[in-house]
Amino acid sequence: MKELFVGTSIDIIKKQCPEYSNIKLEEIKYGLASLYLTISKTIVIGTMAYILGILTELIIFTIIYNLLRMTSFGLHATKSWICLLSSSIIFMGCPYLCYIVTIPILLKFIIGIVGVILIFKNSPADTKKKPIINPKRRMVYKLISTLTATIFVILSLTISDNFLSNSFIFSIILQNIMISKITYKLFGLPYDNYKNYQL
Repeated sequence: MKELFVGTSIDIIKKQCPEYSNIKLEEIKYGLASLYLTISKTIVIGTMAYILGILTELIIFTIIYNLLRMTSFGLHATKSWICLLSSSIIFMGCPYLCYIVTIPILLKFIIGIVGVILIFKNSPADTKKKPIINPKRRMVYKLISTLTATIFVILSLTISDNFLSNSFIFSIILQNIMISKITYKLFGLPYDNYKNYQL
């Protein structure tokens, strides 16, 4: 289905915009594939969450997590089925854990401090297909990610709602896993891809 969607869309774009170069078409193709995967993944995971009665928790956790991920980035699965499987486990499991687990405030503080330090150290973590080459942009992403993580820690320590409080801490934990050099190595993915473009 993905190949059909992307292939048909590219054929239409070629007819409508014959001036587009092969490089431009490849960029569009990559974007269309990502769009298809995002939509199909959202439908599958959203349906499962609805059946299990955690759709609201899923939406809240996803929003919180993506606020941090959008500037610190992180690894992506190399195959669509791996992405669907891992996303299903993560975005079904984390909201459920946030709902049932109670974390002592001191432990939240320790996890938060360590998490912020690691976010500052490792973000932004790029990918081979989308290296973040510009040094100024990398620094901006790093500072915004660190600030976001710091705000998350403060909110986690001050919000009385257990689910929301946990969601901020679990988002930091999850994102640190996604930007860790160890995680990249475990999945056989190249790390610090921007260095390949430095003189």
